[in-house]
Amino acid sequence: MFAEIIEGQLVERDTLLEALSLIGFKSPRIAAVGAGGKTTLLKELAAEYKISGQESVVITTTHMKNENTRQFLVNPSIQEILKIQEQEGYVFAGAEAPNGKIKILPQEILNNVMELPCPVLIEADGARRLPVKMPAEHEPVLLPQVNCVLSVYGLDALEEKLQDVCFRAERAANFLHKSVEDKLEAKDIALLALSRYAGRKGVLGHMRYVVMLNKADTMERRRLALRVWKMLDGMKEEYGLQEMRVIVTAR
Repeated sequence: MFAEIIEGQLVERDTLLEALSLIGFKSPRIAAVGAGGKTTLLKELAAEYKISGQESVVITTTHMKNENTRQFLVNPSIQEILKIQEQEGYVFAGAEAPNGKIKILPQEILNNVMELPCPVLIEADGARRLPVKMPAEHEPVLLPQVNCVLSVYGLDALEEKLQDVCFRAERAANFLHKSVEDKLEAKDIALLALSRYAGRKGVLGHMRYVVMLNKADTMERRRLALRVWKMLDGMKEEYGLQEMRVIVTAR
């Protein structure tokens, strides 16, 4: 399920590309930041681009698990990237990193990828699979070419203790004026998503910003998504925003 929240209502879309209004958006540079689920999100986008006839490249500016499939290339040349991209419809590329992961490409190859006339999808943050994230000083790593930022939050974190569901829980607790043993509420996700110290950290004026609420697998979680939207809508002008795009996804 892919849906956009419009005036407090879930409006379902056929595809994620449609929900994000990315159809016809030429050569986007899309970065996913925030909580767990970023790789899954980027895989869905890559698959949809393939169906639409667009071949994409998926990279990371931090670390990503190397899945050891044909689509995952470690220390590739730009020629190898283009070959697999053409054959498979999309390709994951990165430099070798410890513990079975890939990391950001060397600068020359990265520059070549960012100049390609195709969608480039970027995992720009890490969260150790937890549903909420508070960034450290060095996070996220957003390239200047990025023109769309997807800020990811897991609805399964709501009503759970901060220490159990948040990466860098103590930093988040200080930001939210809570204890790590306090439960995460809809307003807390809204505050994280609105702040330039959290979800909007590093987001520049030319970058489209979208809040992604994932794991809306039950009616209760969809109700919680609407509560988060209501909080965002009520506070957005205080944070200098005229609009706040919110997309809800479920498996």
